[in-house]
Amino acid sequence: MKKRIIVIGGGFGGLQFIKNLKPGSFEIILIDRLNHHQFQPLFYQVATSQIEPTSISFPFRKIFQDRKDVTVRMAGVLFVDPQNKTVATTAGSLTWDALVIATGAKTNYYGNNELEKNTLSLKTTYEAIKIRNEILENFENILNSGNKADEGLSNIVVVGGGPTGVELSGAFAEIKRDILPKDFPGIDFSKLNIYLLEGGMNTLSTMSPLAQRSSEKYLTGLGVILRKGVFVRDYDGLTLTLSNGESLRSRNVIWTAGITGNIIDGLSAEVITTTNRIKVDRTNRVIGYENIYAIGDIAYMETPKYPKGHPQVANVAINQGRNLAGNFNRLLKGRKLVQYEYRDLGSMATVGRNKAIVDLPLVSFRGYLAWYFWMFLHLMLILSVRNKLIIFINWAWNYITKNSSLRLILKVNS
Repeated sequence: MKKRIIVIGGGFGGLQFIKNLKPGSFEIILIDRLNHHQFQPLFYQVATSQIEPTSISFPFRKIFQDRKDVTVRMAGVLFVDPQNKTVATTAGSLTWDALVIATGAKTNYYGNNELEKNTLSLKTTYEAIKIRNEILENFENILNSGNKADEGLSNIVVVGGGPTGVELSGAFAEIKRDILPKDFPGIDFSKLNIYLLEGGMNTLSTMSPLAQRSSEKYLTGLGVILRKGVFVRDYDGLTLTLSNGESLRSRNVIWTAGITGNIIDGLSAEVITTTNRIKVDRTNRVIGYENIYAIGDIAYMETPKYPKGHPQVANVAINQGRNLAGNFNRLLKGRKLVQYEYRDLGSMATVGRNKAIVDLPLVSFRGYLAWYFWMFLHLMLILSVRNKLIIFINWAWNYITKNSSLRLILKVNS
């Protein structure tokens, strides 16, 4: 009888784990709250109306339609019971022989409930669509209000100077310059301010000094108002209170300033870190448990090269998923398990048209070449040929015309 493997989460790690298991060797059940895989690196382009969400969303049932050994369950996980080897979900209870937790991470508000309630976040396709809706609707409100428009409608604030914050604020600056004046000729866009708030002293702080300097130069050149060394103390939906005592009015605050793991109830508190990651050994087995594994952003693995755990990036999740699948395949043949070793292939970020920074292990570069490199790599990571073509055509059209036709406000009336 085939062993049953339950995989919780269909992100980069979970998807690669399943795809690299030997077909027909196990009974595999994928559980996810959504019915599709999301390509997170391009969420910011959905939020800024550059590509449609369907271009970066891939239904699980389509991905695995040729894998008869894979069953997809769209459900939320309530808790796991390691002793009885069961997972309680909103669709019922399931038993497992091996459990793989690949639940990823969510936005970290550092315990501030007001920030969580009043800001927008960018961790799902739905949230990207919500940002697009809110921003476009605010421009409609500015036009309708005329001279009486609330000042807060004209301030877009992005909190967090990591890759997401940098890419998002750069994209907003470009559509402010090239696109929105065509759609809203009645609005004076010189009064639209885009702020990027970063608590540290550099944007892209985990990248090279070249990346930090270049990103700041690109952003300020696009007109983004960059504030470094500033933290958000509170936000009531109308006014931001900053650590330097300044107040800033805005109805458009997007929080990208950190992540925390999506923890599932049922595991011992001893294996959960202060940042809500699950402690695993070098084969991604959860410490103290048999046949329970964690991969990707949720996993905390200490190695000589990474004594404080691996960075929470897609490359780690993808390769941990592949390595764990390889180990399951090796077990079938009675072969020795392979420990995971992260190979840092580099990092990159784009700030806008012809503006990107790439850090490779031996060299860093910026500008046109970096921008083309960024586009090529992201296209290669997109799952289907159809979606690669759609995104490439959108990018080419936007590049030539400095325009797009994707600025739809999609809301369900209550």
